[in-house]
Amino acid sequence: MNTTGGTWGIYLEDLDKNETWSWNENEVFYAASIIKVPIMAAVFSAFDEGLFKLSDTIVLKREELVEGGVLQHLTPGIRLTIYDYLTLMIIQSDNTATNVLIDLVGVEKIQEMMAEIGMRNSCFYNKLNTVPVKTNGRNMITARDMAVLLKKLTSGMIISQYACEQMIDIMKKQQFRDCLPYKFPEIKSNIIGTKQEWEFANKTGWVTGIRHDIGVLYVGRRTMNIVVLSKDVEDKLAKQTMAQIGECIFNYLKE
Repeated sequence: MNTTGGTWGIYLEDLDKNETWSWNENEVFYAASIIKVPIMAAVFSAFDEGLFKLSDTIVLKREELVEGGVLQHLTPGIRLTIYDYLTLMIIQSDNTATNVLIDLVGVEKIQEMMAEIGMRNSCFYNKLNTVPVKTNGRNMITARDMAVLLKKLTSGMIISQYACEQMIDIMKKQQFRDCLPYKFPEIKSNIIGTKQEWEFANKTGWVTGIRHDIGVLYVGRRTMNIVVLSKDVEDKLAKQTMAQIGECIFNYLKE
């Protein structure tokens, strides 16, 4: 990490060998879009409590449109299901979808969910791209806390096994693959139904000076939870470094 500059927080957990490796795991980072993973968990928790169905629809309002994602470009007035908003929040990192879901479940519900998961040094206060001048704090995370979330997610210990399966399935559809998985082998086959060599259920996050990628990497019969957070690193260098980290992890799991 010395050659890249800036500050890094890393936590790796080999789920097959029950081994971990960490670096600056308790360093606090601005969450950026990584906060959307515990927000997703809070939505599934509210669904589990019977407060709504994931098939329920919510009208997209013009005053809710913010930069980041695809909804800002769509026509206000359309109806999308809660599940659609969840999917767009994760795979397109859509900030409008995120804010709709925050309004749906409330800030306190998200904070309670993070506490229940065991994210002791992380916090959530604000919607995305609408941070007020006066605020109680910023959305912050640590590598250890995100590793705790991933461990419980892969163990079926957040809400229910069904909820964890659904959340991981959404993360597997991620559209941003330019950090950790950038150097993974391209998935190609002319045979329908061929089993993929790898799958990565991940979530990225970035703002100026911040670049994160976290997720669950499945290679053959091996699985690893990965958290890589960075700050004060030139963005192109941060992405290149994450790609190198991802390549090393992939080759380790493939052995």
